[in-house]
Amino acid sequence: MAPALNVLLLCTLALFTTAASVKVCGRPPGRDGIDATPFKRVYEIGEEEIITCERGYIPSSSPGKIVCSPTGEWTKPQLVCAPKMCSIPKPLQSLTFGKKEVPYKSVLNYTCDDGYVLIGANNSQCLHDGSWSHPPPLCTAVSCSLPQAPQNGKVVYDNKEFKGNTTIYGQGWTFECLPPRAPIGNERGSCLANGTVTEPPVCREVSCPIPKGIDHGFITFAVKREHSYKEKVKYGCSEHYVLDGNAEMQCDKTGNWSNKPVCRAPCTVGIKRGRIFYNAKKMWIGDFKPNRVLHGEPVVFYCLNKEQKCGYPVASTCLDGTLKVPECFEEPGKLDYSLRPKSLPSEISMCAANLNPNPKADPKP
Repeated sequence: MAPALNVLLLCTLALFTTAASVKVCGRPPGRDGIDATPFKRVYEIGEEEIITCERGYIPSSSPGKIVCSPTGEWTKPQLVCAPKMCSIPKPLQSLTFGKKEVPYKSVLNYTCDDGYVLIGANNSQCLHDGSWSHPPPLCTAVSCSLPQAPQNGKVVYDNKEFKGNTTIYGQGWTFECLPPRAPIGNERGSCLANGTVTEPPVCREVSCPIPKGIDHGFITFAVKREHSYKEKVKYGCSEHYVLDGNAEMQCDKTGNWSNKPVCRAPCTVGIKRGRIFYNAKKMWIGDFKPNRVLHGEPVVFYCLNKEQKCGYPVASTCLDGTLKVPECFEEPGKLDYSLRPKSLPSEISMCAANLNPNPKADPKP
């Protein structure tokens, strides 16, 4: 009986080997746009399948055929499926970085800026036929109830863009108090993004103390009394003094005066001999009468470039009574000033601009 058993085992092994060598093809590989609904899980060698584009895609040619090859692989399809395109609505093209259309299944998500409410669908999908699932929504401004005027005050609107008792987001206004009261709190208000309005201020009586004078100046017109909110006084300066700051001082809502101006003093040119350039004129210091330069005005002195033997101008400005003489300026002696004035830096050839050690000013009188 042993030989018969061996033959049976060999037959079984041969049958298994023959069955294992048979190849099949699996489900055709998926590709974008291919309609995979009719595909089976397993195909025999030589079996064929017709591939087509699914809805929403456009074929590059007529439906293609693929075949399960003896190697267990599918032949390559020639069909290419391109998605249909949806045109982006023109009002939105400026927001899509130059794109004018998008492919099938794309989604546009819509939002509105702060202070605006979206009316309609907040997204839209590109459909298989090249249309959109929803039209673009509208963004309408948030509306607010008109603000209440503060007690003893009023509301002054920037413009009257409101209907009935409501206004829209962004509309602004000013809260004003009736004199002698001042607003304590918000002076400006508006319709806010959340549909509320700015809280009005409290109107409180405010006064400022009797205004004080300034050195070398005077108050042009003011009664010596306390002043109410927003009342003003005006200052002036004595002759040859220059007003530095705002001439008007106002009583603010804190009960304090705004900054007072200052009267700045004139200067004298502190040399005895030499020539200067002032007020568009070149003149000897002895002819400069009166010796006075107003605050903020420049005076040009002349210095000597000893290497090049040429003169160059250096400007100095009067600052509240002080006019600094440039360090490079050397006041000539009496003899040179009286007998040899043509040799002074102000009278000889001027240096070229690139030779000027201090080119703050370069007048060519």
